Amino acid sequence: MLNELDKELEKRGLRFVRYADDCVITVGSEAAAKRVMYSVSRFIEKRLGLKVNMTKTKITRPRELKYLGFGFWKSSDGWKSRPHQDSVRRFKFKLKKLTQRKWSIDLTRRIEQLNLSIRGWINYFSLGNMKSIVASIDERLRTRLRVIIWKQWKKKSRRLWGLLKLGVPKWIADKVSGWGDHYQLVAQKSVLKRAISKPVLEKRGLVSCLDYYLERHALKVS
Repeated sequence: MLNELDKELEKRGLRFVRYADDCVITVGSEAAAKRVMYSVSRFIEKRLGLKVNMTKTKITRPRELKYLGFGFWKSSDGWKSRPHQDSVRRFKFKLKKLTQRKWSIDLTRRIEQLNLSIRGWINYFSLGNMKSIVASIDERLRTRLRVIIWKQWKKKSRRLWGLLKLGVPKWIADKVSGWGDHYQLVAQKSVLKRAISKPVLEKRGLVSCLDYYLERHALKVS
């Protein structure tokens, strides 16, 4: 039935996008928006016999719009889409839950769960312009995984063994292994960033948010 709405909007020459019963119509002014909202709502109720939910029907500017999880911003070459800040916030919260230190789970299984969330979220939003967003998430995620690994090593002897295995010189490993349980502070030290680096975590199976996004985005826009 909503196909009839599509035909009507096309006949009127309106620019619109619709997914199921969620529709956005773009016009050039607030006055035009008011006219279109009234006439289209009337068409839906009188001609199609459907009820318009007026609590969800509103006039808004593109920057304030949230549609299917996307937000919008204007660049020098026109309007662009990216995940709405609410969508980003929920994704960050999901990753935070999956990287809780108190969650007793094997690192391999944890990474598998992270990869499922990363691929799913990025596949959905890959059309959007979000390079800086995923780069920031990537860095934060690697820091949280370093915290987990450092905590799992527990004792100084185990930390020394782990650092040596990752190629850290012995005199540095001796010093670093005694840093103790200030996990967040230790995880941000440059020596640990180099030891448990992006390539090391990728070797353990972790998907890079940034690399995966760049790959999927290129396919979407090509």
